[in-house]
Amino acid sequence: MKGFFKNILLYMLLFLGGLFMVLPFYWMLVTSLKSAGEAIAIPPTWLPRNWLFSNYEKALKVAPFARYFLNSLLVTLTTTTGELITSILAAFAFAKLKFWGKDVLFIILLATMMVPGELMTIPNFVTLASWDMINTYWALIIPWLASVFSVFTLKQSFQSIPDQLYYAAKTDGASDWRFLWEMMVPLSKSSIIAVMILKVIGSWNSFMWPLIVTNDKALRTLPVGLQAFTTEAGTQFELLMAASTLVVVPMVVIYLFLQKYIMQGIASSGLKG
Repeated sequence: MKGFFKNILLYMLLFLGGLFMVLPFYWMLVTSLKSAGEAIAIPPTWLPRNWLFSNYEKALKVAPFARYFLNSLLVTLTTTTGELITSILAAFAFAKLKFWGKDVLFIILLATMMVPGELMTIPNFVTLASWDMINTYWALIIPWLASVFSVFTLKQSFQSIPDQLYYAAKTDGASDWRFLWEMMVPLSKSSIIAVMILKVIGSWNSFMWPLIVTNDKALRTLPVGLQAFTTEAGTQFELLMAASTLVVVPMVVIYLFLQKYIMQGIASSGLKG
């Protein structure tokens, strides 16, 4: 009987936790269908009095969201591809190859994970400014073509593959390059997909960096484009929520359909927490 009540309490806590996680998304979706007055009404309404689906059409006309979408898509695809390539190559080197100073270099790389990303904003900006890359697509892409976290995650996964398999492939005449792409990558598919999904979500939702390094509206990404709904006259909350829904929903759908790969990838890499 004690175990029964314990399970009931556990499920109640999980339900409340899930409810608090879903509530912001529900409020965003509901507000996107309200009128301007109802969106800021106090007390707030949990359901729109009139379901204004036209808010989505109006939101798309406020700013060039088609261009923002293409920019976000370009940046997401290029940075994700670049990070996967650099992470796979580096992880393979640290996991299977032998070279002088490997352990020391890996410890140094891990130490950089202790530095807050915000602390690197100014050095990265200054570096790109010295290369005349500010307000270009390169500024949105180059700093995010590598990730120590991804290298660490994939290294843990690669290390779980027996060294005997590597030595057997070398004995049969396979090169390191062939062994990596024909053996290591397929066997570590879940970890690679997990890294890819996390990168796609992070790149798609990036706001601060694109805001800092771009001045031309034609280079802005979707999260930055949401500023178009905030002016000196105030914020158009119903249109802002409509545009935010269009930005967020694709990533939510991707996560819901591919979340099992994230769990499998993190589990196979040995990460906990």
